[in-house]
Amino acid sequence: MIAASTTHLVLIPSYNPGAKVYETVRAARQYWSPVWVVVDGSNDGSAEGLQAMAAEDDGLRVMILPRNQGKGAAVLHGLEQAAAAGFSHVLTMDSDGQHPAERIPAFMAASMRQPAAMILGMPVFDASAPGLRVQGRRVSNLWANLETLWSGIGDSLFGFRVYPVEPLRQVMRHQPWMRHFDFDPEAVVRLCWRGVRPVNLPAPVRYYRAEEGGVSHFRYLRDNALLAWMHTRLFLGFVLRLPVLLMRRALGRI
Repeated sequence: MIAASTTHLVLIPSYNPGAKVYETVRAARQYWSPVWVVVDGSNDGSAEGLQAMAAEDDGLRVMILPRNQGKGAAVLHGLEQAAAAGFSHVLTMDSDGQHPAERIPAFMAASMRQPAAMILGMPVFDASAPGLRVQGRRVSNLWANLETLWSGIGDSLFGFRVYPVEPLRQVMRHQPWMRHFDFDPEAVVRLCWRGVRPVNLPAPVRYYRAEEGGVSHFRYLRDNALLAWMHTRLFLGFVLRLPVLLMRRALGRI
């Protein structure tokens, strides 16, 4: 039996993930308590299955949003509930089985050692990773590092990471755009602007084929258009903040 943390929880946003979500949640519960799942308007039956699991597991909580609002919106809902319950940090991970539950304890331990930092997963890809996805993320990473004057963001897109709750809540409350797929890179850039230091830890990632139960909601044109618009907004914000960022760089605070 894992003792429940009073400061750190695992937060899993979930939208139509298929049966992989049950494996994901069981694996997360094997390594941590509590685990919260925010069901983002799923209509694939997974909400009911997760509720049944939670009814038999005090370490699991399931929250259901009535309609699909986007990954960022689901995370924000979880953040608000976590803050109300007194938690200081959340580890976010995807519900489709791609993220490594066995790395949860190491990431949480790193966060407890450096509570003011955000602990970012550095994906370690295997042969299952689509080449186009691996190559394409380099563009987003380049922009994210430019927009933060190379403050140390190892990977801007990988959603397996630990956030301090309050800084992220404050950022998201003032940024209504941060509600969809592009939430992850915008979160790390804006947190860097607020002085939240990134700490990078390796984490293996697994892409499942459809015949293995893998479900992907990634749409190449739509999601890359979202990323392009997001980085346009961030670059404009970067230009406005450049004098402050340069001063912080000169003082060794970046």
